[in-house]
Amino acid sequence: MKLTRMDEDHGEEILGLWNKDLGSDFPMTGRLLTQTVFEDPNWLREGSWVAKDSISGRVIGFVSSKHPGERLKQHGIGPESGWIQSLLVASEARRAGVGEELLQHAESALRDAGSMRIALGNDLHHRLFPGVPAHLSETRRWFEKRGYACKEIVHDLLHAYGQTPQVPLPDLTDASVRIATERDREALSAFMNRCFPGTWDYQHREYWRRGGSGREYVLLERGGELIGFCRINDTDSPLLAQNIYWSPSFREPLGGIGPLGIDERYRGHQYGIKIVQAAIHYLLTRGSRRIVIDTTPFVDFYGKLGYTTWKTYAKYAKQWTSL
Repeated sequence: MKLTRMDEDHGEEILGLWNKDLGSDFPMTGRLLTQTVFEDPNWLREGSWVAKDSISGRVIGFVSSKHPGERLKQHGIGPESGWIQSLLVASEARRAGVGEELLQHAESALRDAGSMRIALGNDLHHRLFPGVPAHLSETRRWFEKRGYACKEIVHDLLHAYGQTPQVPLPDLTDASVRIATERDREALSAFMNRCFPGTWDYQHREYWRRGGSGREYVLLERGGELIGFCRINDTDSPLLAQNIYWSPSFREPLGGIGPLGIDERYRGHQYGIKIVQAAIHYLLTRGSRRIVIDTTPFVDFYGKLGYTTWKTYAKYAKQWTSL
């Protein structure tokens, strides 16, 4: 086995390895791989490696790491953070120390960059998984033996609609919902910065930077004031979002919902469930026939709208007290 620094030229082999071992549950496309690895400004090349068979030269494993450096400190995400975005070894090459060596190289680079806490997945909006897929029990045990601890269980929820679905906009007597436009960019940015500083604010700003037009945001307004939002996604969105990553799994058009947030001053009025209903309405009018709500622990809340668990993930992290 030989380790080589990962670069874009390894993309096709990584794609083939992924789909051979994980494609039945998580079908990867070249667009998704490029967006979530090579185009991510947080991608840490020094911590991203491929393992090649010493005889054939083919890729038998890889690890991709992320680190924010100093660029996200304004969003509360400092250089003490770090992520192992993905680590995969070909099934026929496991139990030979390949994964161990890839992980050690990634962890070493992340610690050199200043990481005090390394999470498995959950690397902001360019992540592939929010954690380790929960059904991969052997993978979970492997990481646990190497010091990673499970912090939370989250779910992707799914609901299938018929060919002529009718989900009306919610009845709101004291508020209104609508789709955002480019003219709402400044107001939405101010709202995010005030109510949801951090990851959601950063993701929202990246959305506009990457060519967003506003059509992926449902706005909730009361008395002319923006008091809530809900992100929606479909295959026409400028960026693939987590809740539509695995759309090749379905014949029907897939839509996605999340995240959503309500100004804390207006919580307790059932605005949360109402804005989700509006999001469903808008996605169905655009042609979506299945909708995913991703990365949530609130199964019962969304169950009120007919959503059931589709995929489950365990969030893992490892922390050091000093470098």
